[in-house]
Amino acid sequence: MAKSKVYFICNDCGHEHLKWSGKCAGCGEWNTLVEFKERDEKLPSGIIGGAELNLYTLSDVETRGAEARHKTGTSEFDRVLGGGLVKGSLVLLSGDPGIGKSTLLLQICEYLSKKLKVLYVSGEESERQIKLRADRLGIKSENLYIAASTDCEAVINTARKNQADVLIIDSIQTMTISGVNSTAGSVTQVRECTNLLMRMAKTDEISVFVVGHVNKDGGVAGPKVLEHIVDAVLYFEGDKQLSYRILRAAKNRFGSTNEIGVFEMRDLGLAEVPNPSAMLLSGRPGGVGGISILCTMEGSRPILAEVQALVSKTGFGQPRRVATGFDYNRLCLILAVLEKRTGLNFGTYDVYINIIGGLKIEERAADLGVALALYSGLTDIVVPEDLVVFGEIGLGGEIRNISNIRERVRECARMGFGRAIVPKAALKNLDKRENYGISITGAANLKQMFSALINK
Repeated sequence: MAKSKVYFICNDCGHEHLKWSGKCAGCGEWNTLVEFKERDEKLPSGIIGGAELNLYTLSDVETRGAEARHKTGTSEFDRVLGGGLVKGSLVLLSGDPGIGKSTLLLQICEYLSKKLKVLYVSGEESERQIKLRADRLGIKSENLYIAASTDCEAVINTARKNQADVLIIDSIQTMTISGVNSTAGSVTQVRECTNLLMRMAKTDEISVFVVGHVNKDGGVAGPKVLEHIVDAVLYFEGDKQLSYRILRAAKNRFGSTNEIGVFEMRDLGLAEVPNPSAMLLSGRPGGVGGISILCTMEGSRPILAEVQALVSKTGFGQPRRVATGFDYNRLCLILAVLEKRTGLNFGTYDVYINIIGGLKIEERAADLGVALALYSGLTDIVVPEDLVVFGEIGLGGEIRNISNIRERVRECARMGFGRAIVPKAALKNLDKRENYGISITGAANLKQMFSALINK
């Protein structure tokens, strides 16, 4: 007789437990573990019967048209997808509630439906609510079909019967399969529904968008295997108090994961921002210490960002360190290097770092901009408004070489900056025959950069 293997899975993060406990060891949430039974069927001894696979050599497989892409009508969205929506792909779009996921997908439906048959299925809104949102966004199309349902099997059958080219599911946590004995949003339902959608996308070559909720840590809610099943995982980020949103790819089988798309939330929906540097630098104050401009690369796009540092006397025995949009551990490392290699003292000061505009910077080339903002915040020396810096800082206080120096310098000149301090080792990568229209200074270490700032 077949035995059932019993274990417990967290509904929020998908962490598996051998026995029940009140608190999940993966995400720390309480009362989120549900029992899961998996039948352990023993295979019969001897040769296993069944169907066989059709084998092909690489030369037998036709690739023409395999990566045909559909333009979404939004260049920022196409950039993140790697050039457009791939036929037969399964894309997961995740983000905080109210960030604009449904708005973004409904907007691209209007452009896609000009040439393709699009089916938009919502498990959270009725058809009338979808129509009201479409009217607010000014969306009108005779090739866009909407439905309100939570039956995943019915949705797949409808998409196949009507020969839909694009299917949008909003959201995967509301979908259910009648044969699965668990509630909507559970680990089992989310996993099985995604598997069905994936098989339909590959078999019928229907491009599928799936909206996913996030947990308190910002990750996709549900089992981690969900991110492995889909072809692309997109995160829609941004502070809901601000109007700007950033679309970022965490996984993409058909393109780069370094590209970002920038949008602005307006009364009539989301509008793409073709020049993120101008957006991030708008409203920059002048004559204030603790502010510097850095240049970071997001995929193939150089972006100028403003970093602000506030250094103030601490009122406690242990000074505070707060970083918004920048890695906290990297901030502590830069502070340690500044104290050891330049003699600056941050031991009795609270330090706050903020990247303006809701941008999150992970590139090491931002080190120099953060260090300059900290130096300016501590000494009250105002950084010139036409100065931009970028470079990686080593533990010895040296400024190390970075990539894409030409693209960064061109972007700085295009945005009207007159001076740039770059790693000295990167100067050899500049084309001496090209007139960049900007004064470029190379610095080998932090002391040389600070000297160049004082002797400007």
